[in-house]
Amino acid sequence: MFLIKAFNYLFGKWLFTQNAHLNYSLKYSDRKRDIDINYLDYIRLATLELAAYEIEKRNLSGNIAEVGVYKGKFAKYINQYFPSKKLYLFDTFQGFDEKDIQTEKRLGLNDANQDFSNTSVDLVLKNMPFPKQCIVKKGFFPETTAGIEDSFVFVSLDTDLYEPIYQGLLYFYPRMVKGGYIFVHDVNNDSYKGASKAVEKFSEEKDLSFLAIPDSCGSVVFIKN
Repeated sequence: MFLIKAFNYLFGKWLFTQNAHLNYSLKYSDRKRDIDINYLDYIRLATLELAAYEIEKRNLSGNIAEVGVYKGKFAKYINQYFPSKKLYLFDTFQGFDEKDIQTEKRLGLNDANQDFSNTSVDLVLKNMPFPKQCIVKKGFFPETTAGIEDSFVFVSLDTDLYEPIYQGLLYFYPRMVKGGYIFVHDVNNDSYKGASKAVEKFSEEKDLSFLAIPDSCGSVVFIKN
């Protein structure tokens, strides 16, 4: 027993030096979970699957959305876990909008020089398991919300920058059904300080709490009261 404990300790120390982790997520749950083990951010994907399971179990109404789609890597799994719900996909599909870049620079948050223009609507839809459920909203957010009369049960905000995340929270939170989830990505990513600033401002203004999860970029989750 001593040798096993010593091995576990030394192995754990070595993993720590390599910034590597072993994951025993829900090891003792008998429920079959459909999770892509090759997805590079297992915690984020596993949390999405749990949220989708709770929404289905509680038979919550409302549709779903992602703001900041890029190539549809995460949207693919949102679509997969909510096959009967309409999925709104908000993105410029051309990279960061100049207005948001200027806001980011003015606030001293990020130079926003990352290039996310190598995508397209066709590319994203080809990644979707249920593309007929997708409603593409191409253009500047939140202007692209015009004319939408819908309630939402799950929303992913993954725009990296302050203004669209803040505007996303302002727009979607009042339209969430009770018990619905908003995931905000990059809140503990020091390369995108605008994400945490937007979450902090919104939560303080609305007197709301959120749950932080330790995925690779440090997401937070709001649950509609």
